[in-house]
Amino acid sequence: MAPSIRLSPAARSLFDEPLAIAVQGLGPRQQVTLRTSLRDETGQLFQATARYQAGDDGELDLARCPALPGGSFSGLEPMGLLWALQPQKPFWRLVKRDVQSPFLLQLEVFEGHGERPGRLLAQAQHERAFLRDGVRRVPVREGRIRATLFLPPGNGPFPGIIDLYGTGGGLPEYRACLLANYGFAVLALAFYSYEDLPKEMAEFHLEYFEEAVNYMLQHIQVKGPGIGLLGHSKGGDLCISMASFLKGITATALINGSVANVGAVLRYKDITIPPLGINLKRVKVSESGIADIIDALNNPLEGPDRQSFIPLEKAECCFLFIVGQDDHNWKSEFFAVEGSKRLQAHGKEKPEIVCYPGAGHYIEPPFFPMCAASMHLLFGKPVMWGGEPKAHCEAQIDAWQQIQAFFRKHLTGKPSGTSSKL
Repeated sequence: MAPSIRLSPAARSLFDEPLAIAVQGLGPRQQVTLRTSLRDETGQLFQATARYQAGDDGELDLARCPALPGGSFSGLEPMGLLWALQPQKPFWRLVKRDVQSPFLLQLEVFEGHGERPGRLLAQAQHERAFLRDGVRRVPVREGRIRATLFLPPGNGPFPGIIDLYGTGGGLPEYRACLLANYGFAVLALAFYSYEDLPKEMAEFHLEYFEEAVNYMLQHIQVKGPGIGLLGHSKGGDLCISMASFLKGITATALINGSVANVGAVLRYKDITIPPLGINLKRVKVSESGIADIIDALNNPLEGPDRQSFIPLEKAECCFLFIVGQDDHNWKSEFFAVEGSKRLQAHGKEKPEIVCYPGAGHYIEPPFFPMCAASMHLLFGKPVMWGGEPKAHCEAQIDAWQQIQAFFRKHLTGKPSGTSSKL
């Protein structure tokens, strides 16, 4: 019998779902190299390889068989061939631009463990999709709002969430649509560098974000009385500002966010919050030209920089801080701890803080490969994001469960029954 690859689910799975991989029809204890390949929408290639030895029966099940040293990873890693994918182009990050089409994953099995691939023994293709059947994608152009709303199948109403990304700008939809697969109405909101929105990150007006909050609160498919906010990086401090000044927000989850306003002036009515000061002399650049910007920002507890600290004690919501302890973009753990101190000093509920050792800045939905370094729009050079691939992958899986459990608890009043595995 010729070797073949067996996948479960067979042809298509959601991007954040595990994929079981096995090879059958090999010789007893045969040595093989497995390779996965995926091209993003710009044509950039991501690959991972792993060396294996089949069992006495010629079967190779990645859930039971450890990878041998010499590939992209070693040890028992059933999903290693996905989380270990690395770009062939330096400083390139995997993002999904069009969520309506899947990524195509190519799997190949080669003979032996040589530096160059041996004879091709088997191959298979698998679609990694972003939208569950029945999830509706609704472009939103109401007033000034530039966004995309994802609605789960069924009649609703559904718990509502606004999702914000960071300084990359544009309108990333992939996290919002993956979250909508689990029963949330999620609005992916652009805030600059998209269509007719401002091109630069110079100043932000909270009135724009207030329009988006009101849009969700008034939507017939959104279950009130309040909504949730989810923000990563710069999107995180925007979410804290929204929670601090705007009505109708019940739960705010931040992924490596800041409790100080960063990068641009923030205005709301007669209030102005200046951006946290920055000192470029504190940026360290390695011989390979990658910048470590972890120490660039000033301390928001000192001197005039205290004006940048967002008054999160005004918020009427619960907070969840997801923290990568190896974040090299900024000091996420320090921000979370200081935010917690400030809330408690004002008699507010202590926020949930979930810390992940070995996780970097870009904590994405599960099975996005870790991006160790890529171009930073504001610095104009590649910067280090931090993280160790296996720990980072595990953090993404757990954080995804934590975020859903947090929103379920606070937006639907139902306990979720998940507990942290880390």
